[in-house]
Amino acid sequence: MGGWSAADIPDLSGRRAIVTGANSGLGYHTALGLARRGASVVLACRSAERGRAALDRIRAAAPDADAVLGSLDLADLSSVRAFAKRHGDEPLDLLVNNAGVMALPRRTTADGFETQFGTNHLGHFALTGLLLPALRAAGSPRVTTVTSGFAWAGAVRWDDLQGERRYNKWLAYAQSKLANILFARELDRRYADLLGNAAHPGYASTNLQAAGARMTGRRLEERLMTYANTLVAQSAAMGALPTLYAATAPDAEGGALYGPRGFQYRGAPVKVAAPPRAGRRGLAERLWRVSEDLTGVVYES
Repeated sequence: MGGWSAADIPDLSGRRAIVTGANSGLGYHTALGLARRGASVVLACRSAERGRAALDRIRAAAPDADAVLGSLDLADLSSVRAFAKRHGDEPLDLLVNNAGVMALPRRTTADGFETQFGTNHLGHFALTGLLLPALRAAGSPRVTTVTSGFAWAGAVRWDDLQGERRYNKWLAYAQSKLANILFARELDRRYADLLGNAAHPGYASTNLQAAGARMTGRRLEERLMTYANTLVAQSAAMGALPTLYAATAPDAEGGALYGPRGFQYRGAPVKVAAPPRAGRRGLAERLWRVSEDLTGVVYES
């Protein structure tokens, strides 16, 4: 299949990058693609064991790679603050907000947030805000936030943001993924010296799809997800291409959404349409204010 590929990533020598959730799937292939093109990459991972395994794989695939492991749990704001303190003391050219959870039974983070909203959106909101001085100290910084096609089904439920009164795991996931696009666009609008955009992988085979079913012991659902990954989904390496394009391509635009060209399902990355709700500035501004209140991370002006 033709189109933009990892071979088209420009030379990234001298540029520093952080990729969250880099231990597997999309995050791993994003980190690998950046490292192969010369970037100094921090693999921000919750599990030290899985992070070390990913780092070993990257070093085996790219022996000259400049990559290190960083400890980050986006479901714990104390971990987010500690990570930002360790890795925010020098200019940061690229932040890829990739890590996420999908369709989990209702749980709460260390700070009491619904886990999908807390991890997928609030954790990355706090991380980006805490790293903002390092980003703005770089020459032409970018923040690429990974969303999902499920954002089209998303709505911000202001009356029950944390799913305390009623909870549906897929709607909660969709809300968090819409929040990712709203955040990316509002970040780009607020800061002229920073490019913020979003990307989604289409249907890519990762370990996310079956995680929720596995947690609740739904064996049939888990098997169906696994079969679909095998028979229908594109590879995680292909799914990472929209992220890599948004993060590195010279013509990638601020505020834009990138995804697979084939009905936003599979294929080479292109600029794609975003859900209409993602274009509502008032919605994005309100989400920003609420996110600052919830996380305690107030962005610099």
